[in-house]
Amino acid sequence: MHALDQLDELMVCRLGKGRSTPAPCTIVILGASGDLTSRKLVPALFHLHRERLLPPQTRVIGVARRDKTDTSWRDELYDALLRHSRTKPVDAVEWQQFAPKLSYCRGDITDPAAYARLAIQIAEAKDEQARHNRLFYLAVSPSQVADAVTMLTQNRLFERDVLIPAWQRIVVEKPFGHDRYSAERLNVELGRHAHEQQLLRIDHYLGKETVQNLLMFRFSNAIFEPLWSRQAVDHVQITVSEKNGVGDRGGYYEEAGASRDMAQNHLLQVLALATMEPPVSLEAESIRDEKVKLLKSIRPVHPDNVVRGQYSAGSIDGVPCPAYRQEPKVKTNSNVETFLALKVLIDNWRWSGVPFYLRTGKRLPLNASEVRIQFHQTPHVLFSAHCGPTLDANALTLRLQPQEGISLRFNGKVPGATTAVRPVRMNFSYDTEFGAYTPEAYERLLLDAIEGDSTLFIRRDEVDIAWAIVDNMRSGWKDRPLAEPDFYAAGTWGPAAANALVEPSKQPWRNPQPVP
Repeated sequence: MHALDQLDELMVCRLGKGRSTPAPCTIVILGASGDLTSRKLVPALFHLHRERLLPPQTRVIGVARRDKTDTSWRDELYDALLRHSRTKPVDAVEWQQFAPKLSYCRGDITDPAAYARLAIQIAEAKDEQARHNRLFYLAVSPSQVADAVTMLTQNRLFERDVLIPAWQRIVVEKPFGHDRYSAERLNVELGRHAHEQQLLRIDHYLGKETVQNLLMFRFSNAIFEPLWSRQAVDHVQITVSEKNGVGDRGGYYEEAGASRDMAQNHLLQVLALATMEPPVSLEAESIRDEKVKLLKSIRPVHPDNVVRGQYSAGSIDGVPCPAYRQEPKVKTNSNVETFLALKVLIDNWRWSGVPFYLRTGKRLPLNASEVRIQFHQTPHVLFSAHCGPTLDANALTLRLQPQEGISLRFNGKVPGATTAVRPVRMNFSYDTEFGAYTPEAYERLLLDAIEGDSTLFIRRDEVDIAWAIVDNMRSGWKDRPLAEPDFYAAGTWGPAAANALVEPSKQPWRNPQPVP
């Protein structure tokens, strides 16, 4: 190892060093026959097992209606793991050790008999802690969440006041509600059966290493803190783009659209982490307090500061793509937005007057998520006086996915006898610095759920204020249909009106670029 690398290794601060190993538990996945279980949950649990992070004697029970045995379910999951594991090839020996932890319980989540069978399987655990420590993961449709929790309580599988040191928790997938009213109703219903500390509302985006690194980057590096305010920042662009269309999720997307599917959670979560004030500690509630304060500081979004769009037919990477209205389960006259761009203002001391431009969309040219901090232009003297608009403003880009990393853009002299200046970049790459090991988001989130660390999960008041922001924004367009300028061809960066949105900043959208 190089001497500098050895020094860097000595400087590692391991924040979780004193944390005790979590106790064994039983993880129950309700709705275990769905895509989420085979693509994300079980691969994540397998990798935790392989890294010796999954508590010993932990068991995983899948509950679904289809008629399967333990053996057939394990075989299905192994086939899925071969396709979706982040590490290839899959270690067959590790799988043989992990597979006995998996068992299947057939039953409909509305059938009391299914819960009676589930109770028997939980009681069969040889380890006493695994019998009493329970994590229920609701991989079910949003309309079934309240009923599932009610059934768990009525059948005494889940207790609101479980005796210490045992614990019981419930993980709820997004979307949490359909709007502010439905989210509050769901919160009230769940509150009848569980304490807030037992409810873990999951947004997988918060489990991504690079999203977590937003906090690390901001609050462990003194050189950037003086720049992180209206004094230095001209504006901020946050982009979450997807090449894929809605695929077989057309029925869901018809009810959600980009505003509910992405803005209410992913975009606002990234915005909060990028702009919140320093928390007083690393405790979960301190961090979540600051996120809520930030969201409450967002000014209601004016209709003029919102651009909707819907993809029409086009092509991406030379492959023809159908229009959204041609997708399965989509209305032929649908007015659902597949693209959304908005200008957000934050009314607090740090960010007053700084515009934040957020956009997300499907069938855009590439998959990318990034936060771009655009700094003020240099004063119109010296180099700026000579170069004018060709002297680029400094920018800091945090690439959340893919090719995760951080890039600082500044101006430098072009070598040669003449004096010329152009932008150059200082890059940090996760792969280069740390190697290819990047855990999946669900690995971190599942481990935190087992340990009872709620830092990366969404609190009740956070859900409420996020829905209030989105509901207010959606009320601006009400039932107004999309017009011809609102459509954009698949493979482009959205409707032209999105470009007009950023014109006051005198900077265009900085589209993410493919990284070799």
